[in-house]
Amino acid sequence: MKVCKFGGTSMASAEQIKKVCDIITSDPERRLVVVSAPGNEFEDDIKVTDMLINLAETFLRTRNCEKELNAVVSRYRRIAEGLSLGNEIVKDIENNLKTRIMLGYDHEAKFIDRMKAAGEDNCARLVAKYLKSLGYNAQYINPKDAGLFLSDEYGNARILPQSFKNLSKLRDLDGILIFPGFFGYSLSGEVVTFSRGGSDITGSILAAAVEADVYENFTDVNSVFAANPKLIHNPKAIPVLTYREMRELAYAGFSVLHEETLAPVFKKGIPVNIRNTNNPGSAGTMIVTTREITNGPLSGIAGSGGFITINIHKYMMNREIGFGRKVLSILEEETVPFEHMPSGIDDISVILRQKYVDSDKISRIMERIAHNLAVDSITIGYDLALVMVVGEGMLRNIGVAGRATTALAKSGVNIRMINQGSSEVSIMFGIDEKDLDTAIIALYNEFFK
Repeated sequence: MKVCKFGGTSMASAEQIKKVCDIITSDPERRLVVVSAPGNEFEDDIKVTDMLINLAETFLRTRNCEKELNAVVSRYRRIAEGLSLGNEIVKDIENNLKTRIMLGYDHEAKFIDRMKAAGEDNCARLVAKYLKSLGYNAQYINPKDAGLFLSDEYGNARILPQSFKNLSKLRDLDGILIFPGFFGYSLSGEVVTFSRGGSDITGSILAAAVEADVYENFTDVNSVFAANPKLIHNPKAIPVLTYREMRELAYAGFSVLHEETLAPVFKKGIPVNIRNTNNPGSAGTMIVTTREITNGPLSGIAGSGGFITINIHKYMMNREIGFGRKVLSILEEETVPFEHMPSGIDDISVILRQKYVDSDKISRIMERIAHNLAVDSITIGYDLALVMVVGEGMLRNIGVAGRATTALAKSGVNIRMINQGSSEVSIMFGIDEKDLDTAIIALYNEFFK
């Protein structure tokens, strides 16, 4: 059994959905299919998820969203007409959206999640109906009925352990099962979404639950590339990656796969195949447990901005038992995850994603650290980017860090911090955000040209 997931570009139009259904029906093992909400049909197009967020925010602000509702319905109508499905499915989608709007809510995040999830949910209903119209035994699967239960963290939910046993029963159902990505339900019955791009996570969860032979993730590129093709002309394609390598690259900015995708399939050892909906004959990139090291020390280079760093100095910090734990406990109490924590003898820098903290929360965190830990100084640095060089081949390869730092120096990129884990699968460089593109190009030219 194969689990396959199709992203927003694969759902963007009737023509794309026809391609998707050809891919599904070409292999009888593709019986469990995860779909995203319709994405960009052309360059300046608006994704349905963004349309739904705008609808929700407009309603919360004005209590009137008729214009925004009609725009979403029109988008689905255009797809349905292209699939010759008639008006019944469009009316169902419109009623579904109106019902979501009319239901009550305790706070805004709950309402926004309910509306965001409508993109994937209605797309799954539409795809199932189209497959049925072609004569296939296909059915839409409601995540609540299937037992996909998530933590009640709106917009950033996590899978609850009991979900895997619930979802394993899907393996015994007949026909093609169309499952909406991106959302599930809290134990109290509310719609809850993963973070943006979370349909990848849904597919991984389902693959692990049914113990699939492979998880095929269809997108709009032929493979994973060694660097961002928007920056590097014709970058090197990567035929095979390990879970560790892909996890690091996704975390650092490779948008081809959500950074939380691999955890469920990694635990089960299920390979992931990144493939192209528009070129299904391409083998794509396989993500596996181990691989032969035949491509030099690095597999890829990635980077992203949007980080800040809290820099803490206290003389004799290394002799103070529990200092690091106390810092992290303050972050935990403020519900802020930390990304990295490079340190010296008397210094610790805590790197955070700026999107998780506002100015009030940062001020409160810094005041608590300064007061509770009696530090000598505490400062904050903004506009930080992280660039990572990633590869299993670094383990026994001398001089990778030296080559990387030399390449950055020659390009005029100042390194604010360096961090490498004991696994030696990646090296992280903290740099000024303005130098991000320059750094990636310099590193690619050093290791891949």
